[in-house]
Amino acid sequence: MRLVFRRDLRYTFFMPQPSAPSTQHSLVWDEIDDVLLDMDGTLLDRHFDNYFFEEELPRRYAALHRLSFEEARNRLMAMYRSVEGELAWTDLHYWTGRVGLDVVALHRELDHLIDFLPDALPFLRALRRRGKRVTIVTNAHEAGVAVKVAKTGLDRHVDRIVNAFEVGCLKMRPEYWPACQQLVGFDPARSLYIDDDEGCLRAAHGFGVAYLYHRSKSSSQLAPEPSATFHSIEHFSTLTDI
Repeated sequence: MRLVFRRDLRYTFFMPQPSAPSTQHSLVWDEIDDVLLDMDGTLLDRHFDNYFFEEELPRRYAALHRLSFEEARNRLMAMYRSVEGELAWTDLHYWTGRVGLDVVALHRELDHLIDFLPDALPFLRALRRRGKRVTIVTNAHEAGVAVKVAKTGLDRHVDRIVNAFEVGCLKMRPEYWPACQQLVGFDPARSLYIDDDEGCLRAAHGFGVAYLYHRSKSSSQLAPEPSATFHSIEHFSTLTDI
């Protein structure tokens, strides 16, 4: 889960780097054992997170502190930026303490907005038919994962869900990937990883994950945002013969 979402509001944690070379995008499924999938914006509709952190939480914070919506929103955006790239960035308990609102309870209150992106379930079922081991690798906090799993039943369609707090850092950190490999046991040379975050893909590329795809359609409410670096897919159907 990212805490700052749309392109006009996104703040980049890393300094600009040379573009990573595009990786393989002609899939040979017999050469892939593990499929690593991001959760929010790849399988689940990022509209929930966008709405929650950009609209609903500022509105609740404004009411609590008697601020205008714009002032509350600006304060929260500054708070988000202050811990961007750290585990606190996605820690819902941290944000509960920081803003004085029960952020986990608010997630449950708005869980009607949590849903799969339209093509996610067919893709997960196809991966099952092919016998692939499917692992969710998410920056989200376990409390947020629990709310989303309770709403969607995502855990029933995958082998494992690994949140960043189990690994000890976020996916855009280069140290994430060797630690995740130790935890999950995947072979990067025989793995496919899909994410809507280019920073996370860049770190996975540095670790040697063979097949990398960028998910350009992360929210049902926003236009696709293709990557200039990685091979982008708007729909999972692009991954032919699945």
